[in-house]
Amino acid sequence: MKSKDTLKHAGKRKQLVDILIGKGIKDASVLEAINTIPRHLFMDSSFDDHAYQDKAFPIGADQTISQPYTVAFQSELLRVERGDKVLEIGTGSGYQTAVLCELGCKVYSIERQQELFKKTKLFLPKLGYRPKHLSFGDGYKGLEEFAPYKGIIVTAGAPYVPKALLAQLEIGGRLVIPVGNDPQIMTLFIRKSDTKFEKHEFGEFRFVPLLENKN
Repeated sequence: MKSKDTLKHAGKRKQLVDILIGKGIKDASVLEAINTIPRHLFMDSSFDDHAYQDKAFPIGADQTISQPYTVAFQSELLRVERGDKVLEIGTGSGYQTAVLCELGCKVYSIERQQELFKKTKLFLPKLGYRPKHLSFGDGYKGLEEFAPYKGIIVTAGAPYVPKALLAQLEIGGRLVIPVGNDPQIMTLFIRKSDTKFEKHEFGEFRFVPLLENKN
């Protein structure tokens, strides 16, 4: 798999990192993760020439691989440290999962689309990324059995903030979630106590919707 990652791809990644720096991304660990991960391998080969543009692309099941700036921005907001336990809502292609793994996190991830769940579960180990747990299920419910988490990152647009996700944060933990319909407002919640959360907003982003299991 790594043999499909060429010097040309590495050069394009460096150019992408320069673009992200120009857009205000400062976290050196996040930038190094972007510089390391072969994003083109997470996409259909027909997108190979475009894989390192700062754009989102379709990955099947009406889902997308997020724009690199969005991935970097959300990852930076998490402020994770090596060894932190992080819950990802929306595994998707596994690219954000890989970024979290590169950052040294213990990653727990949940995906609503079975097609993507099956594909990504097989694909990530081929690149050397081994999250602690990948789950097929409803992201609105989180993964209570592994809680609490130092960080929770939601990679789809949520019309409201699921209470289950707030409840699964440890004290001092951070939830990064795009809230709203179209567009969403990138929102950060920091848990200050059992009942108190600090809220910060960071402007408009666009995501595919976070689907809820109504059954």
